[in-house]
Amino acid sequence: MAAFRQRKAQRLARADASRKGGLDERAAPVVQLLNGRARFCTTSSCSGRLVLAQGSAADTNSCEIQKKNCTWLMVTHETCTKDDVMTALEKATGDVVLKFEPFVLHVLCQELQDAQLLHSLAIDSGFRNSGITVGRGGKIMMAVRSTHCLEVPLSHKGKLMVSEEYIEFLIHVANRKMEENTRRIDRFYKCLELALKTAISANNSPSEETENRSMYIHRRKRKTIQEQDVHTSLKDHNEELEPEDDTESNLAIFAEIMI
Repeated sequence: MAAFRQRKAQRLARADASRKGGLDERAAPVVQLLNGRARFCTTSSCSGRLVLAQGSAADTNSCEIQKKNCTWLMVTHETCTKDDVMTALEKATGDVVLKFEPFVLHVLCQELQDAQLLHSLAIDSGFRNSGITVGRGGKIMMAVRSTHCLEVPLSHKGKLMVSEEYIEFLIHVANRKMEENTRRIDRFYKCLELALKTAISANNSPSEETENRSMYIHRRKRKTIQEQDVHTSLKDHNEELEPEDDTESNLAIFAEIMI
């Protein structure tokens, strides 16, 4: 579809508006795989992250650009340690929350069936909060999302409200979520790669070639029979055909016309 191709080209030509300014390493293979297919175009992604957010960041659940009045004391797309968090908390002057945000991906799809395919793969891979939206002009967007988030307040007005032992426990929980997030991304990538290869194989199916070859053999057989009929007597040609023979002949001719 020309309109989708144009929309995709315009989208991919834009500068990356994310806070990082580029793809997360763990999300890159999925994004590149989808953008390498004509029917898909990714619009935003985040591989998952651990954040110490101060201020209005406590009300933010997206992986979008940094919001106003928001300070990120720490952000990592990998597992972290208690020391990492305690060091970052030394800079706190307001209300701080520790957040784990899982993988998120938004994909513009050419047709609804393309979005349905991605949705099915995402659900099977563990991203059970995924969904499809259809906007104005028929724009079809598929969002890959998960529910295994974490958001816990740690300090108020710069004062730590929990013990270091509790922070160590939270980091353990958050790191386990990050590891599970990584497994789900890997699972989604493998399922997606297999599904796209299967679709390509189906489009290149030899069934049409086999059908054409069978029809060629059928036509050669009819030609041979007709050549043999030339040698039959005039009396045989003048004999009236039986009803079933006449029907069979008409069906054969109809099949050739349709082909």
